Amino acid sequence: MPESHLRLPITGTVAAVSNGTLLVLSERLDGHDTFLTGQLHLPNTRPVQVQILSFDDVTVLRLLDPSHLPPAGPWAGILQLPHVWRTRSIPNDLVTAVRVARRDLTALDEAERRYALTFLAEASTPAIRRARIDAIVRALPTADSAP
Repeated sequence: MPESHLRLPITGTVAAVSNGTLLVLSERLDGHDTFLTGQLHLPNTRPVQVQILSFDDVTVLRLLDPSHLPPAGPWAGILQLPHVWRTRSIPNDLVTAVRVARRDLTALDEAERRYALTFLAEASTPAIRRARIDAIVRALPTADSAP
């Protein structure tokens, strides 16, 4: 199957932060997963790989190669994304924890599952990941019957 891409015209500004530089979009980008990777095409430059970081009210792009930073100030370009959603398989550590606790993971609808998996994927340390797995598992209803 040929790979297809979604091309989104976007605008924004360059923002320096303590750990590097981010490209702040003028409008929040809805409907695409945080941490999805794509290519940013700016005029007169080669495409650069970026990662989407969406927050409550803003979307920023993190350059995966910070040496190709656009000049300071406003910019406009095309964000090219794979025309797919990030794989939503349930990680083994969560499956195991759900089974051991005899909880029902199928009780989550698609949006709830996407939220829970994003919450889990954003854990920055193994301890935080374990705590998030525990929180997800405790929030699930008890399974009707154990395997």
